[in-house]
Amino acid sequence: MARVFAVVPAAGVGARMRADVPKQYLPLLGQTIVGRTVERLASHPRVDEVVIAVSPDDAYWPDVAATLAVMPRVVAGGAERANSVLNALDAICADGAREDWAMVHDAARPCLQHDDIDNLLDAAAAHDPNGAILAMPVRDTMKRTDAEGRITDTVSREHLWHALTPQVFRAGALRDAIRAAIAAGVNVTDEASAMEWTGAVPRVVSGAADNIKVTQPEDLRLAEAFLRAQGER
Repeated sequence: MARVFAVVPAAGVGARMRADVPKQYLPLLGQTIVGRTVERLASHPRVDEVVIAVSPDDAYWPDVAATLAVMPRVVAGGAERANSVLNALDAICADGAREDWAMVHDAARPCLQHDDIDNLLDAAAAHDPNGAILAMPVRDTMKRTDAEGRITDTVSREHLWHALTPQVFRAGALRDAIRAAIAAGVNVTDEASAMEWTGAVPRVVSGAADNIKVTQPEDLRLAEAFLRAQGER
């Protein structure tokens, strides 16, 4: 059976939160955001190891790590998300895990449910070698505008999805795709975009609406509400 490595890029600063610390280190129900994210991943029975990428000069991570029940492997974060993910994949592949699964998840998505992980891994295995991502169908009316913010047309929301994480692919294939995309100057906005650039056709798996990314200050209160609804205290 292929192993599952959960990769967490956590070297960003989250400027939109307007906080004194990087957003992943903000408190969330007695823990930090990233601490809850790591614990949610590490506690899933199908996840073999969590690999987290943090900045080499990160002064906050050691205190968070001391509170965790399971210590993740730590690698150096990069200048961009894609570089951090690539560093983690290099470490995984160096251990002979090219054909194992790399499941990349945002550090600031602490409300991920285990059922969504199961559904995603099952879909990736069935859709191998193209992989799969969690996503949500677009529900609102979509508008396209010009540079001045004037509506130019209404876009059909049929077959449109909001991409979420985790996103799961074979570790070696994902590493090769991200490395090649970066070298070619491609804007790698998520792991699926790098795989798509190589010709892969990932599958979307409908995920829970509470798998939010904490980006704005109001998202923190929403994450607290979702976690309490899931039974966290």
